[in-house]
Amino acid sequence: MAVYTHVSDEALSAFLADYDIGSPRAFKGIAEGVENSNYYLETDKGRFILTLFEKRADPADLPYFIAVKRHLAAKHFPCPEPIIARDGEALRSLEGRPAVVISFLDGLSPRAPTPAQCRELGTGLARMHAALKDFDQTRENALGPAGWLKLWKGRASEADKLETGLAALIQSDIDATVHARPMSTELPRGTIHADLFPDNAFFLNDRFTGAIDFYFACTDALAYDIAVCINAWAFEAGAEYNYSKGAALIAGYESVRKLEPLEREALPLLCRGAALRFFLTRLVDWTDTPADALVKPKNPLDYAQRLRFHRTVRSAGEYGVE
Repeated sequence: MAVYTHVSDEALSAFLADYDIGSPRAFKGIAEGVENSNYYLETDKGRFILTLFEKRADPADLPYFIAVKRHLAAKHFPCPEPIIARDGEALRSLEGRPAVVISFLDGLSPRAPTPAQCRELGTGLARMHAALKDFDQTRENALGPAGWLKLWKGRASEADKLETGLAALIQSDIDATVHARPMSTELPRGTIHADLFPDNAFFLNDRFTGAIDFYFACTDALAYDIAVCINAWAFEAGAEYNYSKGAALIAGYESVRKLEPLEREALPLLCRGAALRFFLTRLVDWTDTPADALVKPKNPLDYAQRLRFHRTVRSAGEYGVE
């Protein structure tokens, strides 16, 4: 269960006294997620999510994340909106942790996305990029290529424990991506989500109803956001690439914003880099999470298998770009 910090009844009552959102009727931990403590909160005035920031989030970055969501909400993009307390601030403290209350978003996260949902997701991603085009704050991607080197340092033996010879393959991925030209600032850039997995997107039937969990949002290549989504949405459980899902996702995106020629050229490398990023963060969690932790870390081999596919791709057409 993704609740690292317990919130007492007394602390919750004192915390909510600084808001105009009513008295609590229900309060329970949310199992999904691995980074922060999340609670479902229902009051006599509505439903909300309470988040306590725990792990990779730098407290200095939290005002940026809140600003991203407030900007999107002002542009009528469907995402949770931070709730402002009586003192005019959204970011507060609870049980010794930075905390924020956000509005509740209707919908369900797909466990096995369909091509139709992938197309809707692609359209939603492009709409999000468009809504953030005039967002004037920036944040470096701490889990970009420079961060991959830090994550990988000293981990080669752990990779080989997972699979003999894996360390050499991961090193080849690092060598191919970290200093590659298309990973530079030559690509169109803007504010991206950087973690738009199926559990961070909501649907009602096949209709996209919103995105959540913007706590990896940053300034980076827009096409890198597409690459993250291709990895997260277009692979089956056995790591086989589903061309129909990938093509639908890309077509949905391009129905709003056409990819530029350089973005198309860079897509195979960006997809490989995105898979590498999630392999490395999962490897760190896999090796560093205590055995008795409440959250079970995700298997990094899922992304090692995706990397095998990406190493063979030579053009964006193999992902479904027309």
